[in-house]
Amino acid sequence: MRDQQTEKPNAANDLILQFNQGHFEEVIEKASDLIKQNPNSFLIWNIFGAANKSIGNIEEALNAFKKTTSLNPNYADGFNNLGVMLYETGEISKAILAYQKALSIKPKYPDALNNLGNAFHKQQNWKEAIIAFKDAIAIKPDYAEAFYNLGNTLYSQKKWASAISEKQKATAIKP
Repeated sequence: MRDQQTEKPNAANDLILQFNQGHFEEVIEKASDLIKQNPNSFLIWNIFGAANKSIGNIEEALNAFKKTTSLNPNYADGFNNLGVMLYETGEISKAILAYQKALSIKPKYPDALNNLGNAFHKQQNWKEAIIAFKDAIAIKPDYAEAFYNLGNTLYSQKKWASAISEKQKATAIKP
């Protein structure tokens, strides 16, 4: 008989594998069953949220990430994911707070910095957006998306030469 502590990580790993293979409906079904057995597993809630996001179940995903972060207020990925959903639902100020919470937990988190930059860009807070993108690039120098997003922000400021330069860097990394 397996003990429950080895069962849970294995179940989460199985869900992650299925998620990575694109079996989102199956992940949702299995995660739902696992949540019934263990409603306090923030990892299962997070995977459940990611699978729902992948098939466009926005409200389910948002609620799952809220549950993830309430179960584990020290889980940076959960706050980053919550921020993504808040951004997608137009709650930009709340998304910024979620990204900032993720970064308070894990300061060198390039994805959260890139997402934060996008949220600041959406608010036309160019200065903060540029800082966030540059911080993401400083941590991950091959982060094509951050270079591209930095280029977009510079373009929005009519800094044409700099915008082109940043977008060329993105293209060189990821053609």
